Amino acid sequence: MDALALGAVTVCALLFAYTNGFRDAANAIATSVSTRALTPRVAVLLAAVMNLAGAFLGSGVARTVSERLIDPPDGGPGLTVLFAALVGALAWNALTWTLRLPSSSTQALLGGLLGAALAGAATVHWDGVLDKIVLPMVVAPLVGLVAGYGVMVALLWIFRHATPVRAQRGFRMAQTVSAAAMALGHGLQDAQKSMGVIMMALVVAESEPAGGAIPLWTTLACALMLALGTYTGGWRILRTLGRRVIELDPPRGFAAETTAASVMYTASYAFSAPVSTTHVITSAIVGAGATRRISAVRWGVARNVLTGWFLALPAAAAIAALAFWLTRLAVG
Repeated sequence: MDALALGAVTVCALLFAYTNGFRDAANAIATSVSTRALTPRVAVLLAAVMNLAGAFLGSGVARTVSERLIDPPDGGPGLTVLFAALVGALAWNALTWTLRLPSSSTQALLGGLLGAALAGAATVHWDGVLDKIVLPMVVAPLVGLVAGYGVMVALLWIFRHATPVRAQRGFRMAQTVSAAAMALGHGLQDAQKSMGVIMMALVVAESEPAGGAIPLWTTLACALMLALGTYTGGWRILRTLGRRVIELDPPRGFAAETTAASVMYTASYAFSAPVSTTHVITSAIVGAGATRRISAVRWGVARNVLTGWFLALPAAAAIAALAFWLTRLAVG
């Protein structure tokens, strides 16, 4: 029975990685498409390849997810907690995709883990929740907003004497690099979240030792599913970020992507903290775009993104708790 439960958790984790790519990875190249620096097909292919590569660049975020947030009980009860957590995250992803709301898959997963853990009376490391979920959830978008504005101001000053047409062309080419960096950061962050859940399931099922290295097959499978999801979807979310929040030109697109990528690398390597790609790139877009004028930002769309920001974690937690109780009732 435990083997069957482990298989169900693994499949759900890989499905989550796929939906994560389908929903969120297009965020990595939304600005490049909106400024016409890259065609949609080329941009999505670039994002998929860089997502795949990024998954192999570290394991700090995966270890945070697998070791520093919750301790499910061993065996079937623990696997039920993880299964319910993933069901909660997947359900919230599906709902927000239907509503075209750029919600955070990261917060959906973390909320699902907390909701299922509380429903299943698993141990929750509240110090880790504060350090690795709550603070990054608040700080990362604020840093993206301020840094996006600051980077764009610096670019305006550095290139103040440049010919506008030549500068636009140069930044359009530079966006190929910044989009690749952003997609690489997304792979570094988001593939590891699914890896962390699978590793936790393997430890709970006593298939791997606690604190051991993440198996290569786990990294490869999560990376491939994230990349596949990126390549096959994400267009509606892409349009929301790329055009509806604010109309970007190539310099501002470059500033937003460079800022967001920097925030994600710092969160991954310096703090091993899972952060939301959606919220980091959105805040960077708003910060860079606001240098034109504050009124240029379409605040109604930004408000919808902010609403998804606040709702994702508690909503996924509630769905995961319900999923836990229903699963336990079904399996006795």
